[in-house]
Amino acid sequence: MHSPDFPDDAAQTERTREVILRYHLSWKHRDLDAVLALYHPDIEYNDFFQQRCMRLSELRQYVTDNLPRRPGELLEHVDRIRIDGHTAFIQYRFALQGSGGLASFRTGEAITVRDGLIWRINEYATLVHEVQPSGEGVMSRPATSRLGLSARQLSQLAQDLQDYFQRHKPFLDPELDLQQVAAATGYSRNQISHLLNQVLGQSFYRYVNQARLQHLLEGLAAGSDAGRIDELAFAAGFNSLSAFYKCFRERMGMTPKAYLKQISSRARTQDKA
Repeated sequence: MHSPDFPDDAAQTERTREVILRYHLSWKHRDLDAVLALYHPDIEYNDFFQQRCMRLSELRQYVTDNLPRRPGELLEHVDRIRIDGHTAFIQYRFALQGSGGLASFRTGEAITVRDGLIWRINEYATLVHEVQPSGEGVMSRPATSRLGLSARQLSQLAQDLQDYFQRHKPFLDPELDLQQVAAATGYSRNQISHLLNQVLGQSFYRYVNQARLQHLLEGLAAGSDAGRIDELAFAAGFNSLSAFYKCFRERMGMTPKAYLKQISSRARTQDKA
């Protein structure tokens, strides 16, 4: 039975809907003050990913750190917003950059509205690995982190890391290490390691070598001399041919020689056409 001051009826459902839609649009438009204005003075925000419970005094920094950073940067909703009385349920996902679209966070929020303001938020995050080309099934598990980053911030870290690699190409340095990347991006070594190992499922050096291989493949597509493949590998930052050949086989499913033969044959076919 609901308490007299906390009734759940059709009228309350509509009042809750109005608050939740304002909240949704405030996040969408990156309006920090509008978001904070919708929090009840006695709000309790439970971020189970960080195993953290926050009150109003802590939420300005939390919201600042988690708002979208670019216009139009939206979460992908995986279901309509469900509203019943005082409670709303929102589910969304965000794919993680660097995973080839195979890893994402699915996040759910249970929001309770009271007195026209948001009184409770319980936020959960599940890490999902999509179906692999080999046919392996989807794996999902509740995700937690004690590294001071929310699921949204880990998604931002993945984007920042990919942007840094694409723009500055630090992987061209064969001696690149984790400390250099941490210093350049402003994240800690532990945060980057957690993202790569626990979320994306790969080591730092595998991530770097994949970036080197992508750089090499783009060079070949742009017309680099395929006959100098070993030199191209060193120029891309690989510090050994064995590491290059292993990375190449894992990514392409064939040796560099077989790949070059394949693209050469394809080019000849196109020329004849």
